[in-house]
Amino acid sequence: MRRKTTFLFFTMLVWGCLLVAANSQEDMEVVDNSAFENPQRVPSVFVHEEHNEKAGIEACNECHHVYEDGKKLDDESSEGESCADCHGPRDEGSKPNLTKAFHRNCKGCHMKRKAGPIMCGECHRR
Repeated sequence: MRRKTTFLFFTMLVWGCLLVAANSQEDMEVVDNSAFENPQRVPSVFVHEEHNEKAGIEACNECHHVYEDGKKLDDESSEGESCADCHGPRDEGSKPNLTKAFHRNCKGCHMKRKAGPIMCGECHRR
């Protein structure tokens, strides 16, 4: 009986890990816009792994940043958190609202690198 319980436990553990991996950020195809009550546009097309490979981004905190006292912490990452965990519907002091945060982070990087889409319809495609 004990062997059967142990086997069942490990089988469930493996399936749980597979489900988490299947829904990981590496598999994402659009930016999560579920925090917006009435989105003005469709979510941005964003294939995580393909984007990072093409852009040569290896450090997660390049996009998944953490700020403290207005300064970006180079050795910290917000990976695993939603952008909406920090950015709300309205600006809070120097912290931009969620829309501005997305645009500054993504579009700002594209403009700085002179690569990638910067026009609305280039990211928000139907």
